[in-house]
Amino acid sequence: MISRIDLRGAALPEGQALRSLLPRADFDVSAALEKVRPICEAVHHRGDAALIEYGEKFDGVTLESVRVPAEAIDKALADLDPAVRAALEESIRRARIVHREQRRGSHTTQVVPGGSVTEKWVPVERVGLYAPGGRSVYPSSVIMNAVPAQEAGVESVALASPPQKDFGGLPHPTILAACALLGVDEVYAVGGAQAVAMYAYGTESCAPANMVTGPGNIWVAAAKRYFTGRIGIDAEAGPTEIAVLADSTADPVHVASDLISQAEHDPLAAAVLVTDSEELAAAVERELEPQVAATKHIEDRIVPALKGQQSAIVLVDSLDDGLKVVDAYGAEHLEIQTADASAVAQRVKNAGAIFVGPWAPVSLGDYAAGSNHVLPTGGCACHSSGLSVQSFLRGIHIVDYTKDALAEVASTVVTLADAEDLPAHGAAIKARFEWKVPKQSKEQRNQ
Repeated sequence: MISRIDLRGAALPEGQALRSLLPRADFDVSAALEKVRPICEAVHHRGDAALIEYGEKFDGVTLESVRVPAEAIDKALADLDPAVRAALEESIRRARIVHREQRRGSHTTQVVPGGSVTEKWVPVERVGLYAPGGRSVYPSSVIMNAVPAQEAGVESVALASPPQKDFGGLPHPTILAACALLGVDEVYAVGGAQAVAMYAYGTESCAPANMVTGPGNIWVAAAKRYFTGRIGIDAEAGPTEIAVLADSTADPVHVASDLISQAEHDPLAAAVLVTDSEELAAAVERELEPQVAATKHIEDRIVPALKGQQSAIVLVDSLDDGLKVVDAYGAEHLEIQTADASAVAQRVKNAGAIFVGPWAPVSLGDYAAGSNHVLPTGGCACHSSGLSVQSFLRGIHIVDYTKDALAEVASTVVTLADAEDLPAHGAAIKARFEWKVPKQSKEQRNQ
């Protein structure tokens, strides 16, 4: 059901050579880019009419308006199963505890007497959130996107989610109920690349946003790439992935269940076990079959995911080699199921989020650990972070110098300006003091 990659018996290669040996999904955003271009430009030129047209084409619904009425949001919350409501409220509560602590304050550095630089953190003004609605419905993603934006102080937060034929063209009611619990009352029944375009350009119904966040399919990822530079984005999210670094102390029942838990997201989802224990590898292989048989989404998601090129059991000679492998892989979710898991976790350099020991499975982080589950995929954890309050803040430097403080450093600025052949930079300093500026000849000015 899952392949093996045996890296034992020789020194591991470095860098890209090691990464090339590891499993990874084929997720070509570049190829999708040209297909989303006409969709994005249609929204640019025809606004809501294009959004309604794409709702008919892609989602099979006919909408009068893409804006979800307030009464529909209120009704979704009123009709929500009380147990689901309580679970969502607890998830929100825990997420707020963690994200509230992330908020940075302004800081002033006194560089010299009379000269200071203050860094203040300012939230983006308007954010467009996206919640998928394809194979699964993710109210948890509404929480993970809205909470850090709100804790950052973003004034205007909107959410888009695909219209659902089964619910009269509205987003899934659990998505709407989560919005109600979070106080997000600007909601749009728009999915895919057209939702990103709506936020980027604005339409008759929706004002343009400064930033778009939230996971989605390849079309959403391609649209984010298309608009990079025009709007801020969190990441081009690819298929979800889990890596488990485990030794002989790990419970194969736990490991198998955790691999399956991510495989049920999508046929492109990646499930990777890295271990120095042949016995554990064999035990996990034996566990997979009965556990898969006992769950849902077997043939359309789990089996294709586990059998795909993106999933494997990777055998290594030692735990040190295992750490090299998971750092090269840079997993979205990394579980450490080893002896002294806490110490091993501290040695990891590249991961979106790390789950330590047998009692911190990825499922906990998906819903109720308090951490954020919007994380870098496709190896991007080697240079990017998951969504947080910082994602929605901009650092602005405020430079405040007195005349004396500027005079003290004036010659340094002039010297560096001259070294870069930018005499007007130096002249801007000299103009503030009794500093003779030599006149240039016409030939010098034209150089």
